[in-house]
Amino acid sequence: MWIYSKKLQYPIAIKNKDLTMAKYIITQFGGPNGELAASQRYLAQRYTMPDDQGKALLTDIGTEKLAHMEMICTIVYQLTSDVSIEEIKAAGLQSYYTDHGCGLFPVDASGTPFNAICFASMGDPVADIAESMAAEQKARATYENLMDQTEDPDVLAPLSFLRQREIVHYQRFAELFEVYKAKYYQPDC
Repeated sequence: MWIYSKKLQYPIAIKNKDLTMAKYIITQFGGPNGELAASQRYLAQRYTMPDDQGKALLTDIGTEKLAHMEMICTIVYQLTSDVSIEEIKAAGLQSYYTDHGCGLFPVDASGTPFNAICFASMGDPVADIAESMAAEQKARATYENLMDQTEDPDVLAPLSFLRQREIVHYQRFAELFEVYKAKYYQPDC
């Protein structure tokens, strides 16, 4: 079982509100390439891994993704702290506000609610690890896209940390992919 340390994996202390940036960053909570999807994907995939190495890796990274989800929610919360209804309207967030107030709800950047279809668990170790590698690259690219949209160092620093973790996760999955490909993938040709 896990032990929860009541601190963020990386400190977040955002001083300036930015509802527009929050509207985009929330995709890393509830979007198809976000942390909620990744955590659930990896924690589901671990059960069908053929060995302890695969189960351990998916458990470790899936658990870390929960910590990343907590960081994303903290960023969005701090970017929207103490907003007025006028600021909500100016940022075009009336629809979100109508349904969720200032609460955190998993949606993508365009407001589409989270959908479990993005878990992508197949039960085949080679296919699942390949999917996990792709998920890490999509998350890395999303973090880079988000970083392109702000100059706030208080936002850039945690986004940069999260981007770097995507690279590390990809590398760890790539190592396991090579092991599984040699062991379990038998092309017909």
